[in-house]
Amino acid sequence: MEIARSKAAGEALNWQDIQKMKYSWCVVCESMRLMPPSKGSFRQAITDFTYEGVTIPKGWKTHWTVHTTHKNPKYFPEPEKFDPSRFEGKGPAPYTFVPFGGGPRMCPGREYARLEILSFIHNVVTKFKISKVDPNEKVIYRNSPFPANGLLIRLEPVGN
Repeated sequence: MEIARSKAAGEALNWQDIQKMKYSWCVVCESMRLMPPSKGSFRQAITDFTYEGVTIPKGWKTHWTVHTTHKNPKYFPEPEKFDPSRFEGKGPAPYTFVPFGGGPRMCPGREYARLEILSFIHNVVTKFKISKVDPNEKVIYRNSPFPANGLLIRLEPVGN
């Protein structure tokens, strides 16, 4: 809201505004930690290696999951707890938070996604009042938590 108050009527966000949204980005990162945009990836072992006593031969296909990486209690104490402060300061250790991949295979659209997400949040929060259509909707669990009816929401414009 501080950024919205600093803008003239109809003035768009700029890159400096996005850079100021540090806590909002912490909230987004914690949301992506709990519900990653990608489920994981296949890789091919480039050398023999041993993991937890099992040898994986060179050439074998492996699959890693973002979900288990993001829920490792060694790096994320109380991994089921929603805690955006995990991302303040330097944030988590390298390669423990990988919603956009990591290293040479990092998603090239990462910064664009950040810009898009923060712009969307800013506009929804500053221009709409959000309410659940069914405040008592149950959450069901399939592979992950899922609102039973799809979490219908009502967006109502707020005064200009």
